[in-house]
Amino acid sequence: MALQKNVRIKNRKARFEYEILDKYTAGIVLAGTEIKAIREGKASIAESFCEFNNSELFVINMTIQEYSHANAFSHNPKSERKLLLNRNELKKLEKEVRNSGLTIVPLLLFTNDRGLAKLEIALARGKKEYDKRDSIKDRDSKRNLSRIKKAFNN
Repeated sequence: MALQKNVRIKNRKARFEYEILDKYTAGIVLAGTEIKAIREGKASIAESFCEFNNSELFVINMTIQEYSHANAFSHNPKSERKLLLNRNELKKLEKEVRNSGLTIVPLLLFTNDRGLAKLEIALARGKKEYDKRDSIKDRDSKRNLSRIKKAFNN
């Protein structure tokens, strides 16, 4: 499989399940075969979340499939991966998570112009069931409005 120039793997479920309060861009500590697999587009952040361990932030449950041309010493697809943020951002996030009961969820896994893998994370609050119904209703009304506009313009 050919390597992609720009990789953009989204967590579409996160915006539906959570109310996004603040966004951050973090680097990820990866092994050689992991970055190669990401550049092939073989990664998923759909079920992942972030957690603090000894004042360090880790992404849990992020899946990076094994690299196709790797040897026997390949990486573990579901291992914890350390996120790289500056100290002030880490302290602020840890304080918010501990005091307010908020969650840190990954929104987007992408490669920057230098080819480095980055993870856009968000400080988020879980939505209630009625908030989710409102989101569905808004999405459906926007879709119907765009259909009507398209029919009217033709």
